[in-house]
Amino acid sequence: MGKCKTLTVNGTPYDVLRLLGRGNGGYSFLVRSQTHPPVQYVLKQIHYGPYDYYQYADKMQAEIRDYRKLRELGVKLPAMLDVDLDHDRILKEYVDGPTIYELVLTDQMQDDYLDQIRQLAKRLAARHININYFPTNFAVEDGVVHYVDFECKPYKDTWDFENWGVKYWSKTPEFLTYVADHMPQVVNAAQERQ
Repeated sequence: MGKCKTLTVNGTPYDVLRLLGRGNGGYSFLVRSQTHPPVQYVLKQIHYGPYDYYQYADKMQAEIRDYRKLRELGVKLPAMLDVDLDHDRILKEYVDGPTIYELVLTDQMQDDYLDQIRQLAKRLAARHININYFPTNFAVEDGVVHYVDFECKPYKDTWDFENWGVKYWSKTPEFLTYVADHMPQVVNAAQERQ
């Protein structure tokens, strides 16, 4: 077996186990600590792409600010453990469970997960906040739905859960179209999880 790729966060090395996903703001990798090998984390490498909706003066500061805001509001999030401003990297806790996307895809979605997100969406809307409700941004660990992204935006009803997000939380035409366009990545992620 070949040598693993290594990424550092403030000089501390982590072995990259696999790519978890690529979002509009960065790449998320499952990594393992070299100093405490059994411990796994998520390392997010921020990238700067041509996304008009995602233009920030400083994406790292936006991530930190959004994380703090959502934490204060009691949103279930993985802990932000370290921030490397020089390399645009964030180390966070790994939520060890399937994403909502994987659960919908494999017909394992439960009504309780929808109830949890609807309660959260209602609380956030009352505070005039939207999060990214796409199902790859949520993972379930021990029956609890966690928002594994830190992005939040000012509230717009067109982007809230009931008007947009819910379209991807079951096998709707929108969900199935997305799967058809992204199937190789989904199959690979599901196989690696088994």
